[in-house]
Amino acid sequence: MIRSGWPVWLLVVVTAVAPISWGTTYLVTSEWLPADRPLWSATLRALPAGLLVLAITRRLPKGHWWWRAAVLGVLNIGAFFALLFVAAYRLPGGVAATLSAVSPLAVLVLAKLALREQPTRWRVGWGMAGVVGVALMVLGPGARLDAWGVAAGVAGVLAMSAGLVLTRRWGNPVGALPLAGWQVTAGGLFLTPLALVIEGPPPTMTPSAVAGYVWLGLAGTLVAYTVWFRAVGLLPVTAVAFLTLLSPVVATLLGWLVLGQSLTLLQGVGFGLTLVALIASQWRPGSWTMRRSRQPKLARACA
Repeated sequence: MIRSGWPVWLLVVVTAVAPISWGTTYLVTSEWLPADRPLWSATLRALPAGLLVLAITRRLPKGHWWWRAAVLGVLNIGAFFALLFVAAYRLPGGVAATLSAVSPLAVLVLAKLALREQPTRWRVGWGMAGVVGVALMVLGPGARLDAWGVAAGVAGVLAMSAGLVLTRRWGNPVGALPLAGWQVTAGGLFLTPLALVIEGPPPTMTPSAVAGYVWLGLAGTLVAYTVWFRAVGLLPVTAVAFLTLLSPVVATLLGWLVLGQSLTLLQGVGFGLTLVALIASQWRPGSWTMRRSRQPKLARACA
């Protein structure tokens, strides 16, 4: 059990809702959203959801949390969403997903520098295995590498990883939902002038676009980041980061189920390797009991 009163396994399962919903982003972007409007797509995903949370919670930051919420909002939401959509528009979903799979390794490095969480060989090894698994699962022989798309994907991973580590370092003064609202709103406000200047007026809203933005705003942002920030306060940040491997897994499954894309034997191997890396990263070698986290009142957390 942990201080939330939830068993660790249940907290991990609930937290998995976030990367599962993020895995739908590539499908929704390619099939439902207006073409070539990454900044507006990011803005319309974030800002309405953030304002909705503020209206529900009626809590605003106090003191130094004004600038902390702004920094976290830019890293976790504003910069990450914008760069994510640039990568999604300019790269095949497989290439973009492979870049996102590097996130656990980036968090391992940043957590060591900022949180003094020492990465184990076990976790580093499974982080590399996860990248290989995702690459096998989603990269095809004809995958094209757009330089700007790759740069955006890498920068997005670094922004999200830094935001994740800082969220853990600074803690949570108000609860998961208000904290999510502050960050999502700050990210949306950061994106709005950029979208207006770079892309002009908002795109024409078709019924499918409205449905896509509603899904990404509610499920992929409001719900996802609420459970995500809750987990960051309770579990070791490196364990949480490995859950992002679920995102390309879901993207691949949706391509198969919804778009009729075929799955080869090699992709099946990559699929299995990714899931094994995800599960193994949550446990310490030679034991099926979880280690304690560094926070004093957290009971059984991930290694």
